[in-house]
Amino acid sequence: MNVAASKRGSPRLWAVRSDRTSIRFRLGLAVAIALTPILALGFLQAALSFNHDLSARQAGLIEASQRSAASARARMQAAAVLLDSLSPATVGLECAPRLAGLLDRTQGYENFIRFNAEGRVQCSAATARPGPAVQDEAWFANLRGGAPVAVANAPAGRYANGPALLAAMRAVDKDGQFNGALVAVLSISSLQPDLSDPTLEAGTEVGLMDDAGLVLAATRATAFAPAPKGWLKGALSPGGLLYAGRDTLGRARVQAVSPLVGDGLFVVLSAPAPGVLSWARLNALSGIILPLLAWLAAWAAVWMVADRVVIRWLSYLDRIAAIYAKGRFSVRPVQADSAPREFRALAHTLDSMADAIVARDLSLRESLSQKDAMMREIHHRVKNNLQVITSLLNMQQRALSDPAAREAMADTRQRITALALIYRALYQSADMRRVDVRQFLEELVAQLSSGEGGRPSPIHTELEADDLDIDPDKLAPLALFAVEAITNARKHAFGESGGVIKVRFAVSPEEVVFEVTDDGKGDQSEPSVAGVGRTLMSAFARQLRGHTETDVAGAGTVVRLAFPTPEPPSEEEKGPFQLSTAGAERTAR
Repeated sequence: MNVAASKRGSPRLWAVRSDRTSIRFRLGLAVAIALTPILALGFLQAALSFNHDLSARQAGLIEASQRSAASARARMQAAAVLLDSLSPATVGLECAPRLAGLLDRTQGYENFIRFNAEGRVQCSAATARPGPAVQDEAWFANLRGGAPVAVANAPAGRYANGPALLAAMRAVDKDGQFNGALVAVLSISSLQPDLSDPTLEAGTEVGLMDDAGLVLAATRATAFAPAPKGWLKGALSPGGLLYAGRDTLGRARVQAVSPLVGDGLFVVLSAPAPGVLSWARLNALSGIILPLLAWLAAWAAVWMVADRVVIRWLSYLDRIAAIYAKGRFSVRPVQADSAPREFRALAHTLDSMADAIVARDLSLRESLSQKDAMMREIHHRVKNNLQVITSLLNMQQRALSDPAAREAMADTRQRITALALIYRALYQSADMRRVDVRQFLEELVAQLSSGEGGRPSPIHTELEADDLDIDPDKLAPLALFAVEAITNARKHAFGESGGVIKVRFAVSPEEVVFEVTDDGKGDQSEPSVAGVGRTLMSAFARQLRGHTETDVAGAGTVVRLAFPTPEPPSEEEKGPFQLSTAGAERTAR
């Protein structure tokens, strides 16, 4: 039973150590592996779609930057035509009203300004006129040097409410001499592309950049990343330039650059970099979420079904088997009637096994009871036969006239009586394989202390004994040793006045000591008897794997026997057939 229980328990303990070996995990893993190609295909499609959308957005950003540059060039050309047509009328008192009327009739311009030859403002279409002269600025110096048109950046708040672009045309007098400049102010925000275009990200900003890569003006200056090395060559190419970087706030940006005027001024569009997560938010259901949800749903379904259909009944039958391992066979797996067919068959097998074990237990107990009764009867008859022999020896002793023969007969009778006490203790004991030494010594000492013919004896015997259960094989030599030691003390240690014999039985974890001490003054070394007794005691000591010694002092004699302490009985020795007496009572558990 113990071996079977350990065999049943070991796989269960092994399964508890790691859930990775459970049926539920393995089924879930199998389904997960089966669905992994579908999940991988979904991710692959999502990645391809993301790359396609990314390419489309990059191309759209470059096209938008080119459109913004083209729009700015068209407006600057239109402004040049308008300013050229108004050039004769942009002097005198009618200058400001004419420019204001032109500003009202056109769109996309923030202001029209007329500068004189010294770079001071003569008139302006806007109500608020710009302040200081511009004669030292590069664009004005270019016009003064003979350039017909100049384009430059306009600081925010000087010529317009926000950052702007200046498109200036050279003005001359009747003699063809430089007479100042006519300037059209274009707002940078007017160059921003239409963000309703699906290829453009929300948050796209527009700006002007010079040939050194410096952003001169922008709708939001912090939204632009520094230009990489060698950018100028790519920006002047027909396809424009696209590069990625991080703006001043550390955010990832994608920027498209297109030339505006020659190779000195460029339009740059900056858009947030389209990351995978941002794209996934826009394309979640079609790209990633649905395959992932299907994969997780399959795993969860297998997990729950395995727990409900398989693990639940395995755990139930495991508990039943554990109860059976403890010897309790009254509990039957009646709940398994609602389990799947395979588990019902296993429960039926466990039920049949419990019935077989109960029947075997009953048969073993009946056989054990019969053997126990037979052994007790044998011990009882042996004890009775020994008592008959003792009675015969007693009768023979009375018929003898020789004192030496009578004494020898008495010694033999006492030894046989000690053996009879052993058999009596065996058949009266609950466990015939172990005998309580203390109780046995009490009976043995009492019998040896009784006087001949029932007469009181002047010798008193005192017993001090520890508890110890011992098997009959060791009890017999111990009992015979005690008979020899006590008998010799009673015969040879005292005179007619008697005395006290102390019998001590001490048990320690390593050694058992049996001592017989007398306070008499007699001599136990009388050769005719004591020699035989000591020979027997030495033989009994060897049977117990111990040793004996005798100490003779002025106040008495001590006879000592020491032998190793017997091992305590094992569980099998305590009860190898201690099986359950429970019947086939059917109890739901």
